[in-house]
Amino acid sequence: MGKKRTASKVERGRGDAGKRARVLSKIPKKKLGSGIVFVESTFNNTKVLFTEKNGSVVTWVTSSMLGFNSAKKATPYAAAKVAEAVAEKVAAIGVKDIDIIVKGVGGGRESAIRSFLNRRFIIHSIRDRTPVPHNGPRRRKPRRV
Repeated sequence: MGKKRTASKVERGRGDAGKRARVLSKIPKKKLGSGIVFVESTFNNTKVLFTEKNGSVVTWVTSSMLGFNSAKKATPYAAAKVAEAVAEKVAAIGVKDIDIIVKGVGGGRESAIRSFLNRRFIIHSIRDRTPVPHNGPRRRKPRRV
């Protein structure tokens, strides 16, 4: 009743090295001397964004772009790999001086900053722009049972 089909394990897409190479292949052409690095680390993901001093975005990488899935996206290891990918792109542009702005409470905050420190960038400032609630809306009244 029809042709028998055999399932073969064919790896579609790219492996971890392929995704990293694809991310690093998109390097902008312009040369810069300094810029701002934004690290957004949440409980679910890590994003690192590099901008010029005036705020226009030059490059960015997230942990899912490097092939991390589900809960592994928010780990410190994934954040370090994301920061290394951005650092390689930024070094290819010619940037030496950076300012770092950190936002969020995830686990990848410190490891992303350490990755930039290990790459021998001159870091002028590290600022924390995590939104902190002060009071907020009124609480619900307690349930009567």
